Amino acid sequence: MTINARPSPPIRAARRQPSGTLERWRYTLSNALIITRREVRDSLRDWRIIAPIIVLTFIFPLLSQFVAVQFREYLGGFGGNAMLIGERSTPFLLMVVGFFPISISLVIALETFVGEKERRSLEPLLSTPLSTTELYIGKTLAAMIPPLGTSLIAMGFYMLITLTGSLEWRPQPMLIFQIFLLTIVQALVMVTGAVVVSSQTTSTRAANLLASFIILPMAMVVIIESVIMFSAPDAESARGITALWGIIVGMAIVAVLFLRLGSSIFNREELLSSTVDQLDLRGTFAKIGRYVVAVDDDGTPARNLIDWYRRAIPDGLRRIRASIAFSLFVLTLAMIVGAIASGQEPYNITLPPQDELVAERPDDQSTRLVYNSVGSSPAGELISFDFIIRQNLTVIALVFVAGMFSFGVVALSIVILTFGLLGYVTGLVLSNGYSPMFLVLGILPHGVIELPVILIATGTAVAMGACIMRPPAGKTVGHTWLVQLGVSLRLIIGVIVPGLIIAALIEATITPYLLFNYLAG
Repeated sequence: MTINARPSPPIRAARRQPSGTLERWRYTLSNALIITRREVRDSLRDWRIIAPIIVLTFIFPLLSQFVAVQFREYLGGFGGNAMLIGERSTPFLLMVVGFFPISISLVIALETFVGEKERRSLEPLLSTPLSTTELYIGKTLAAMIPPLGTSLIAMGFYMLITLTGSLEWRPQPMLIFQIFLLTIVQALVMVTGAVVVSSQTTSTRAANLLASFIILPMAMVVIIESVIMFSAPDAESARGITALWGIIVGMAIVAVLFLRLGSSIFNREELLSSTVDQLDLRGTFAKIGRYVVAVDDDGTPARNLIDWYRRAIPDGLRRIRASIAFSLFVLTLAMIVGAIASGQEPYNITLPPQDELVAERPDDQSTRLVYNSVGSSPAGELISFDFIIRQNLTVIALVFVAGMFSFGVVALSIVILTFGLLGYVTGLVLSNGYSPMFLVLGILPHGVIELPVILIATGTAVAMGACIMRPPAGKTVGHTWLVQLGVSLRLIIGVIVPGLIIAALIEATITPYLLFNYLAG
């Protein structure tokens, strides 16, 4: 008797794992697009998303074109600069037309994870064999593609009606390219930021409230962009507006950092286990205060003020030494670029001869000092101690707050402008034949204190913004952020504020005295 054994199923070869870097990225992206296609189909089925998309795509450009025509005709009667403003309102409205549809991306992005959790569809999604990176990228692309596509279509429709309508707009191609790039990077920043918020909250309500930390900075960026587009001296340049390139690069860096942050802190187990957000204010402030006075990584408090300055301040500087080194490199580069720009058109301004800067002043040396530092004239007010310290503290506060919400990128950009202007003034003064001693006496007396303090403040802001990018092993993002906040406050209280006060006193009294005596011969 012959027994026919049941044939065994064929053995399937294991799927070959990608070897090269490019092949691995293609493999990751192909898997991520599985999630993207699913999410996009679900979004396009919802009429509450489709209706605003249609309105913002076709109705809003028509409204913007009508506003541009009326605004231009109104300002045309004034001539001169008013007409110039009317002409530059057209590219500004193109940017606005592209920005509004992107706002829909926040609604979709905030629903990516927390919405799935509330609908109880998150657990089946997380049980798929997709990796964390593939899942995260797929969700991010799904939240960005519909609004970004809508935005680009709306911008194209607006350009069509302005090019062929009564405006007969003929823009520089590079400016249009810049506006399209701005729209893309703004969408990236808003979506990646909203996905991070969605993955770290437990309810849609909390995610919507936290979305204000995305909307407000982006609104400020749009305001800055509008000011640049209306006032930039190179607005008609064939190379585009230089300042907009800086904003594009900065926001692209923020988008990459957001994507890196979201992928690094994304945790499947925490998404499923966390159900309630608890806020312990007493414990939070206690932890911050402990690291303000700490002298080491363990939070050991300083014994007294002398011990705090001897051990805690050096410990704080050690923690941010990499950020200080990076800030020094960037700010030095900004000064070099500013000095080079001072010799280029249209920035090479001709200054009056050095001899003409000397005007009649009182002969008494002590009167000179008072007259030039805290005098009642407008020029005297500009160099008063109150004005200097108020301005410096405002800038440092803005740098620190901006750094907290932008991974330090915006904070670094603000200080880059300051150091770029310093390099520009230096190049301008030297190219106009002024003596180097004019700069030495005008900057060095207070600069030996102020410039290092600004460098430390910039490094503090950069470290504060970037600390959550790579939390130490076994530490949560919240713990890392609170510890760095305590270290930052330690340096602000112990180094930055006292340094700025001392520098302001020197700048208001000694610097003008030395400079005037030199000019007076």
